[in-house]
Amino acid sequence: MSTKTSRRNLLKNAAAAAGVIGGAAVLTEAAQAAPAAPQKKGYPVPKDGETALFSSAVTFGNLVFLAGVGAHFEGTIEEHTKHVLEELEKNLKTAGSSMEKVLKVNVYLNDIKDWERMNSVYKGRWGKVPPVRTTVAPAGGIPGNSLVEIDLIAYI
Repeated sequence: MSTKTSRRNLLKNAAAAAGVIGGAAVLTEAAQAAPAAPQKKGYPVPKDGETALFSSAVTFGNLVFLAGVGAHFEGTIEEHTKHVLEELEKNLKTAGSSMEKVLKVNVYLNDIKDWERMNSVYKGRWGKVPPVRTTVAPAGGIPGNSLVEIDLIAYI
């Protein structure tokens, strides 16, 4: 094998190890082993003739995707955040996961001014390594008048 070929193979293997080949992200081993079609769970079975709008939980391989959970009652941002996190934790346990296995969280705030107060309840709920997170305050607010809505991705 020539030096040029060896160098090419070394670079190719290094790129694969870094998770990038040809500019596209390489799927994790778990995602590659995932079934061809997602298995839906957690959504109540629709009545005859009705079509479900969305699933509250979908699993794909060893990943679980939870739909956004809000708090649809009068209360403070702290009360809403506590309620939402407790509901998400219940849903994760039902799916065979936990808060410590959450990889990605999206937080939607009705008012971005509530960011610090929401964080006071959010912080420390995720184990030693918190998940990556995006927090936004969508124009027009959150459906159902919740002060916060959270969705997430975890592994089982």
